[in-house]
Amino acid sequence: MTDSVKSRAGDPLYSSQQRLIFPFLENFYEGFAKPFAWVALRLAVGLVLAYEGWVKMGNPMAMAGFVESLNFYPGWFWSPVLGLVNLVGGLCIAFGLLTRPMALANTVMLAVTLWFHYTHPYGPTFLTEAGIELLKSPDAAQYFTADALRRLADGGGAFLTQVQGKANFASLYWTGATALFAAYGGGAWSIDRKLGKEF
Repeated sequence: MTDSVKSRAGDPLYSSQQRLIFPFLENFYEGFAKPFAWVALRLAVGLVLAYEGWVKMGNPMAMAGFVESLNFYPGWFWSPVLGLVNLVGGLCIAFGLLTRPMALANTVMLAVTLWFHYTHPYGPTFLTEAGIELLKSPDAAQYFTADALRRLADGGGAFLTQVQGKANFASLYWTGATALFAAYGGGAWSIDRKLGKEF
């Protein structure tokens, strides 16, 4: 095994011909499969982040109170910064430009989101006591569909548990995906690689 192969043996994005069951697939993996998979994930992550940023920039001060509740002051500064980090960072990730710093900025922001979801769960009930009473009344069918009656029978506890799980897992996925690009960069089909310089 050569020194270059030894030095890259722990790299999950690298596979040498010696490690393949079918060595003839080496060129396919290295020349097409890996770059294609990397750019597909980069586009998906980057464009979704950019969309989220675009939505936030529609009302850049909407998050001011929320970020101040997390001790990020002043809210008027941090609220639009969140939108810009998503919008500009997402576009840069999608195109592979300044990939590592833009991905790192989004990773930090998303890690805070992940922490928030774990430390601020939605709670045990979705409905107020008055809502639960209405749910039990004969008039409930006027206000709730049959599916809603089934889902909210316990006051919405099971529903909120499902929502909480989705929020946790989605945040974990996005944090992990951006951290991957912060660590590995934009890959072969990126502007960074074309420029020949990366962070």
